[in-house]
Amino acid sequence: MKPRTGFRVFRAVALVIVVLSLVAPLLWMVAASFKTNVDIYDSAKALVFTPTLTNYETVLQQANYVQFIGNSLWVAFAATMLSLLLGVPAAYSMSRFNMRKSALVVLMARVIPGVSLLVPWYYVFSNLRMVGGFSVLILSHMFVSLPLIVYIMMGYFDGLPEELEEAALVDGLTHIGAFRRITLPLSLPGIATAGILSFIFSWNNFMFALVLSGADTKTLPVAIFDFVGYASIDWGGLMAATTVVTLPIMLIALFVQKYIVSGLTAGATKG
Repeated sequence: MKPRTGFRVFRAVALVIVVLSLVAPLLWMVAASFKTNVDIYDSAKALVFTPTLTNYETVLQQANYVQFIGNSLWVAFAATMLSLLLGVPAAYSMSRFNMRKSALVVLMARVIPGVSLLVPWYYVFSNLRMVGGFSVLILSHMFVSLPLIVYIMMGYFDGLPEELEEAALVDGLTHIGAFRRITLPLSLPGIATAGILSFIFSWNNFMFALVLSGADTKTLPVAIFDFVGYASIDWGGLMAATTVVTLPIMLIALFVQKYIVSGLTAGATKG
């Protein structure tokens, strides 16, 4: 066997192993969501079983997950939009005026563990009587989204030629006008990338919502724990609820992955 052929075989086998290790838990989760709790514990019915929709009926009807889906959508959408509104102009200013120290401060906010802020946040927001509302969830999710958007857009703006803005200034536009009419339309792929990633991170966020949400403002990751009791766990309902949380984000990532890659690599080279 030639060395190149051997390498191709090794690469194919390695790819199959990696794909199976990543996909197998997801397939098991989806399959378990169609099983009863008895069938989940029965190893003989790991592959052959009678599917049931009872778990999804529990999740979508009895457990009021439609409301939790709406909560997650609202929090993720609002946090993403506000972060884009603040982060894109901030990233443009840091890129064009070489504000690297300010960018370092933003990076520090991204690096600081969120759990270290939960206690002071809870203390401050509880005194302001904001705990349990949507506003505190949106603000806490912006702590994750805003630094992410700033850093993605800084790289994108660094890759856009400044000559286009200089030509716009010569034609009589102000700096704000050049940004609004020239730079902003050209940066739409980067904005889409930053917005999609921000939405995904916000949708999956569990820690902030666990501490700061209320009974009516629960998001999906927190609502999953309703199926975990002190004495027992409803594994069927838990798997169905996890599938409801996971599949929308997986489908979004699958369909927009080329836009994410193109947006992230657009700012990789200067000029």
